[in-house]
Amino acid sequence: MSMLQEFKEFATRGNVVDMAVGVVIGAAFGKIVTSLVSDLIMPPIGWITGGIDFSDMKWVIRPADNSNPAHKIPEVAIAYGSFINTVIAFLIVAFAIFLLVKLVNRFYQKAAAATPPEVALLTEIRDLLKNKV
Repeated sequence: MSMLQEFKEFATRGNVVDMAVGVVIGAAFGKIVTSLVSDLIMPPIGWITGGIDFSDMKWVIRPADNSNPAHKIPEVAIAYGSFINTVIAFLIVAFAIFLLVKLVNRFYQKAAAATPPEVALLTEIRDLLKNKV
């Protein structure tokens, strides 16, 4: 089997296609969560904390030096506010995925608990035949 044919077989398997769809949807979901955190959740948190904008919080190690236009030195800083926003976004995504998995598990439990009528009928016929013999 040639390498190209093996790759084609691998790429067209259901699991790989499902995973690719999941990655694309996950990327779009990530953008939605980023917007949710930065546009809807962080402004009220900033308001509650007295107008603090977490995204601008940083610890400056070395300030920028623009005094010499020929040799500008950029600022060196640790942007911990951006990290706080990222952690909040992660927690929201993790909670959303938790709720989704919980919903899917509940659906599967209901589907497994409900016995199809054909199976119930066949079980009843089997039990009747056992009792006759």
